[in-house]
Amino acid sequence: MAKVSTSNFRTGMVIDVDNELYSIVDYQHVKPGKGGAFIRTKLKGVVNEKNIEKTFRSGEDVIEVRVEHQPYQFLYLDGNLYYFMHQETYEQVPVEEERVEKSEFMTEGQVCTLVVDVDNEKILYAHPPDHIVAEVADTRPGLKGDTAQGGSKPATLESGATVQVPLFINEGEKIKVDTRTAEYIERVTSN
Repeated sequence: MAKVSTSNFRTGMVIDVDNELYSIVDYQHVKPGKGGAFIRTKLKGVVNEKNIEKTFRSGEDVIEVRVEHQPYQFLYLDGNLYYFMHQETYEQVPVEEERVEKSEFMTEGQVCTLVVDVDNEKILYAHPPDHIVAEVADTRPGLKGDTAQGGSKPATLESGATVQVPLFINEGEKIKVDTRTAEYIERVTSN
């Protein structure tokens, strides 16, 4: 972990604040009429997803953490451990359940992202792709006359996640879902 000056701040940089990792969302250099200059920042938690605002003195040293987003294939769940395989080295790594985000959208064989603290070689968390194509495993049947603008109903996907879908979606159909918001995007038709 390297110490960097606040003058080297950039958007997306990950820093250690009170033993928590935060990504810099926005920063602003402020030079008031009285007193020393300071840096006002908006930070988002890398692991905890908390949004905070923090002020640093100009020239203050902070700890920068090198973080990489690496593609791993989800293999299987064993107890409370999720097993992932690196796409190039075929190395298998276990990740604790509490470090897996949106696990209800993960299916075996899916390529997910593992966020790794490079300096400590520690896996911070894992998450599924932002958009997935999934089969509807269970939902009420659509009724004649249902339209795209006619409302929504709950549908359970093959992975176990439940999302709201339009009334015309039926069991067995494939749909595209945004895993960040758990929202239906569109019906996927295969040619």
